[in-house]
Amino acid sequence: QVQLVESGGGLVQPGGSLRLSCAASGIFNIYIVGWYRQAPGKQRELVAHITTANSIKYGTAVKGRFTISRGNAEKTVILDMNSLKPEDTAIYYCNVVLYNSLQYWGPGTQVTVSS
Repeated sequence: QVQLVESGGGLVQPGGSLRLSCAASGIFNIYIVGWYRQAPGKQRELVAHITTANSIKYGTAVKGRFTISRGNAEKTVILDMNSLKPEDTAIYYCNVVLYNSLQYWGPGTQVTVSS
């Protein structure tokens, strides 16, 4: 059974930090694991992704503040978010792309940056 389990969202003050985790199970031949986000009234946008060759790409809005890495557990990816801003408020979705281009989405986790 395919599962993407996201964790770590929540409420944080501006300037604070959060760590998101995405754990994949029942999925094989993974090529890319990444995070996207969608704020109300806006299109879904790339936050960061990492390939099996450890090539990393960041969205322009988060470069220098967010870091994507592999977790200790197999098929787990971590997103460390620092210097959070109110405009980072969104639902964050884990995304997995397979070598055959099939992709899966997690259910999303809410991140709210507010004082």
